[in-house]
Amino acid sequence: MRLRHAALAAFGALSLVLTIPTSASAAVGEFQYSYVGLDGRTHIGILFDPKSGECITLPEVADPNASSPAHSPRNRTTSTATVFTDPECEGDWFTLRPLTGRGSDRLKLRSVAFS
Repeated sequence: MRLRHAALAAFGALSLVLTIPTSASAAVGEFQYSYVGLDGRTHIGILFDPKSGECITLPEVADPNASSPAHSPRNRTTSTATVFTDPECEGDWFTLRPLTGRGSDRLKLRSVAFS
């Protein structure tokens, strides 16, 4: 009788674990980039704890017909950042190491994905 109760308890615990939603993984830290705003001045954009495994088009430079690309990225997250020259993670790409990866003002980007 006790064996049956133990088996039911174990099955119930397993069912509970399988039904708990998991949180999306994130790159812990911040990703910085520079861009020229509508006022003509250089601004700093920051992504805090960005989601991993998803393409993030940088909102300030999303439209190639209306803005110059961002530049000078700084990857201060715990994940590798792959930056792309076009929106939607298209075009040429370059990877930046976790925590210390950075690019100069010659590295242009419009989107990024974290692994």
